[in-house]
Parts: sequence; C-alpha cells; structure tokens
Amino acid sequence: MPSTTRVTVTFPGDEVAEIRTPTDNVSGHVAETVARQIRLQALCDDLRRHEEERGGFSDEELAEARARIFDSAGSSKDADAA
Repeated sequence: MPSTTRVTVTFPGDEVAEIRTPTDNVSGHVAETVARQIRLQALCDDLRRHEEERGGFSDEELAEARARIFDSAGSSKDADAA
C-alpha cells in the first residue's frame, strides 16, 4: 500500500453531497479523481511533446487511436461520437 499523507481541503457543501451520493468514501473518491487528473496531465504532456517533435497527428492516426481506446473500453459507439 502506498504511503499516505493527511491533508485538509474545503469544498462547498453541495459538492460534498454529490460526492457522497455514489459513495461515503469521500477521501477515496477525491484521491482517485486526483490520480486520474495526474495521469491525464502526463498523457497530455506526452502528446504535446510528440507533436512538437514530430508534427501533428494525421486524421488516420487519430482514427486509429480512437478505435484502440474505445474498442479496448468496449464502447465503440463512443468513438463515433468523438
């Protein structure tokens, strides 16, 4: 188990109520959301660096990436909407 550090954050009450709707584990939900945001930022940084070094992605590359992402998630109809 990774080490943890206790922090205190303040949220508007209605947002806390929304978090508690699917789960009573507010800390776990917030930690998961922050981790997802960190992964997303790292991915964005990697994509930006790739484009700076090699140029933009072609339409074919983007279509292949969408197919891989959405097919692996089992939701190919989402790829059509993207």
